[in-house]
Amino acid sequence: MSDVGTAGADGSARAADAGAAPAAGAVERVRVARVTDAALSVAACSAAVAGRASGAVVTFEGVVRDHDEGRGVTDLHYEAHPAAGDVLVEVARDVASRHPEVVLAVEHRVGDLVVGDVALACAVASAHRAAAFTACADLVDEVKARVPIWKHQRFTDGTDEWVAALG
Repeated sequence: MSDVGTAGADGSARAADAGAAPAAGAVERVRVARVTDAALSVAACSAAVAGRASGAVVTFEGVVRDHDEGRGVTDLHYEAHPAAGDVLVEVARDVASRHPEVVLAVEHRVGDLVVGDVALACAVASAHRAAAFTACADLVDEVKARVPIWKHQRFTDGTDEWVAALG
């Protein structure tokens, strides 16, 4: 799978826009928003939002862990709906609209992942830390709630399960 739903460094979306138009400036403040099967780097997201006006850069790295609800996890697979990239761009723009003082970058990985792999990478920059922390938390919560990506977990006891969104 190639990148889907990318907002480029110039703020232009390379995927169809869905929903209402974002607030003025929100498009330009979304530096990256993509679903990809490539390895993710929170450092790359951080570099995408870095700027001379930024006094704070808050990052989030969603990492595949070795357990879930008391069961050992061996590996997992993320499956994305064809519209997932478009929805991720919409989510990023909505968050940027609600937090006009920030710039942000967000990537979600799909495909087969193992323990320790990064599944979600985000970075939010602003002049002050409080705004960056608040917007980053909002971004992660909205990605989990709205982006149609499903997780198939495989457990050490041989069982498996599907979890909606990022679970």
